[in-house]
Amino acid sequence: MNEDFNVPAAYAIAWAVGLCLIGGLMTPRASWYASLNKPSWQPPGWLFGPAWTIIFGLAAWSGVIAWEAATSAAQERAIITVFAVNGLFHLLWSPIFFKLQRPDWALIEVPFLCGSLVGMIAALWPISEQAAWLIVPYLAWVSFAAYLNLTIVRLNPIARERAA
Repeated sequence: MNEDFNVPAAYAIAWAVGLCLIGGLMTPRASWYASLNKPSWQPPGWLFGPAWTIIFGLAAWSGVIAWEAATSAAQERAIITVFAVNGLFHLLWSPIFFKLQRPDWALIEVPFLCGSLVGMIAALWPISEQAAWLIVPYLAWVSFAAYLNLTIVRLNPIARERAA
C-alpha cells in the first residue's frame, strides 16, 4: 500500500460523509415540516447542511488525531466504539422526526445522542485532549437542535395529539 495513504483519515472521512449523506437522505423537506409552528429564532434551512458538514469535518479530524495518538489496541477499540455508537444514535433521530413525523419521539432519542457525544469526549480525553475538544462543537449543535426540537414539540400540541 502507498505509504502516503492515511487509512485512519480515509475511515474518518467515510464516517463523516456517510453520516452527512444518510442523514440528508432521511431529512426530507416535506409539507408536513413546513406546516409546523417553529420559533422565530430557528436558523434558515440552508444553514443546516454547512453546519453539519463543518461539525462532521471536525469530528472526523478528531478521530484521526485520536487514532494517531492511541498507544494501545484498547484505545483504538474505544475510538471505533464511540464513533460507531454515535453514528447509530445520530442516524436514528432524522427518521424518527421526519419519516415518522414524531418530533416528540425524536426528543426522547436526543439524550442518547447527547450521551454518545459526552461518551466520545470522555473516551477521547485520555487519548488526546485536542481530539476531545473537537467534539465539543458537535455537542453544542446537538444541544441547540435538541432545544429547537423541544420548542417545536411545545409549539405543535395538535401534531402530538394527531400522532398519538
